[in-house]
Amino acid sequence: MKTRTKTIANDRNFAKEKVEKIKREAGKVIVGQEEMIESIIIAFLSDGHILLEGYPGLGKTITVKTVARVMNAKFKRVQFTPDLIPGDITGFEMWDPETRKSRIQKGPVFTNLLLADEINRAPAKVQSALLEAMQEKQVTIGRETYPLEELFLVLATQNPIEISGTYLLPEAEIDRFMFKLKVRYPTYSDEREITERQIRDVEAELDVVLDAKEVISLRHTISGWMPLEETSAIVKYMTRLVRATRPEEGNGELRNLVMYGASPRATIALAKAARVYAFIHGDDMVLPEHVQKMAYPVLRHRIILTHEAESQGMDSDSIIEKILQHVPILE
Repeated sequence: MKTRTKTIANDRNFAKEKVEKIKREAGKVIVGQEEMIESIIIAFLSDGHILLEGYPGLGKTITVKTVARVMNAKFKRVQFTPDLIPGDITGFEMWDPETRKSRIQKGPVFTNLLLADEINRAPAKVQSALLEAMQEKQVTIGRETYPLEELFLVLATQNPIEISGTYLLPEAEIDRFMFKLKVRYPTYSDEREITERQIRDVEAELDVVLDAKEVISLRHTISGWMPLEETSAIVKYMTRLVRATRPEEGNGELRNLVMYGASPRATIALAKAARVYAFIHGDDMVLPEHVQKMAYPVLRHRIILTHEAESQGMDSDSIIEKILQHVPILE
C-alpha cells in the first residue's frame, strides 16, 4: 500500500508540474485565457470534447493551436461552411486510374486534435458525420469502418451572436461535448499586452511538454486513482447535482425555469472532470469544490431553459448557481 501511495503521489506531482509547464509555454503566445487553457488540458486527460463559444478575435483558434504544439499533438483545422459535405471531414473513396482500383483518401478527422471552426455553419449531414467520430472514435468511408487515433479530441467553436447562415446543433451532438467554455473579452492589461506582442511581431519558441503516449499514460493513472468505494459520498453528490437540473427532480422554482435537464452522460463527465481537476492540482481526493468548479463547463450546454427563464434574462450559469446553492453536499 505504501508503494502504491508513493507512486500515485509521484504521478500527481508529475502531472501538476507538467500542467504548470504547459500553461507557462502557452503563456508565451497566449495572454490570459488561463481557464480555457486548463480546461483544454483537463479535456485531454479526460478524453472529452470541448465546445468553445465566444466572439471573433478572442484567441480561440490560436489557443488551441498553441496547446497542440506544446503537447506535440497532431493538429488539423476545418473551417465549417454551409457547402461542406461529410467527406470533407471523414474522407472519401476515390478511383485511382493508374492502378484501376479504389483507394481511401482520409480526411482531417484522422488527427489528435481537430478544430471545427464555426461548427454551427455546417449542415446536419456534416454534423452527424462528426458525431460518429466524437462518440465512437471511428468513421465509416464507403463500406469500411476506420478507427481514429487513441488520442482524439474535437474542439469546436461557435459565434454566439450570428444566426444568419447557421444551423442549430442538435441536442444529441451538444451532449457529446464534455465542456462548453465561454471565451470572454480580455482585461485592459491583457489586451494592452496582446497589442504590444503583436507590434513586436516575434514568434515565440515553444518547448514540447507532453506527447501522446504520456497523455494516454496519465489518463490510465488518473482513471485508476481513488476507487469508487473511496469516493461514494462525492459520487452521490455529483449525481444529485445533475439530477437537480431536471424539471421533475428540481425544486419548485427550477421547474418553471428549466425545460430539459442534463442526461446521465453529464454525471459521468462531471465525475471524470472533477477527478482530473483534483489530480492535476495535487489534491489527495476529489472535494466538493472541485465538483462545483467543473459543474459550470459540464452542465451549461446541457440545460435547456424555458421561455420564462429567458424572459427574466437568466442563462444556464445562473441555474447552475441556484442548483449548487440548493443541493446539499451530504445527505
